Amino acid sequence: MKENRYDDPVFFEKYSQMDRSRKGLEGAGEWRELKALLPDFAGKEVLDLGCGYGWHCRYADGQGARRVLGTDISRKMLDTAREKTDSARIEYRQAAMEDLSFPDSSFDVVISSLALHYVRDYRPLVENVFRWLRPGGDFVFSVEHPVFTAYGTQDWLYDSNGEILCFPVDRYFEEGERIATFLGEQVIKYHRTLTTYLQTLWQAGFAIRSLVESQPPEDMRSLPGMKEELRRPMMLLIAAKKPL
Repeated sequence: MKENRYDDPVFFEKYSQMDRSRKGLEGAGEWRELKALLPDFAGKEVLDLGCGYGWHCRYADGQGARRVLGTDISRKMLDTAREKTDSARIEYRQAAMEDLSFPDSSFDVVISSLALHYVRDYRPLVENVFRWLRPGGDFVFSVEHPVFTAYGTQDWLYDSNGEILCFPVDRYFEEGERIATFLGEQVIKYHRTLTTYLQTLWQAGFAIRSLVESQPPEDMRSLPGMKEELRRPMMLLIAAKKPL
């Protein structure tokens, strides 16, 4: 059974208060670095896996994409995405990304923002994306960094005064399920190593275009909690390409 915490009313309400939910792409610390990795969308057919509120779908549409399909397991996410969308070129579909099926060479670009760490079986999904892309197509995604997911709790270690000591990294090479605390709620995520993220792409046939360990931009570091993000990587951004 695939977990869908975002349709839980309490969890969804907490998520809706986050900066990235209220402000969109400009409220996401990794957006500027992710944006730099995105290909030219003009005339392209685009698939967004785990599209959430549809921010990236609307960005691709605004950059001239011919058609954009956003998929998400959460009905509440998609209801919000539809409310925010006024383009006939964007379609939303409720489905777990692991359950999707498309003919080979259906898309020019596949994107995914902070969703693949919710997927238990990464390899078959990567293999599917490779088939769904046309030759020369791009796969660009962000995930939580393996340093961030390794220990599981995704919280700092604190001293007796409540001050941050360090961030725990343990069981790094033990891949699999972790019970993380996100927005005060327990959420199942999946840890995998940097080697697994990259080798799986290579073995599927992708060429790696770029890899970025994202840092919050200078003008966001005064926001609560942002300065601490420089003490350990939280986001990993990867751009891969299907050869011609």
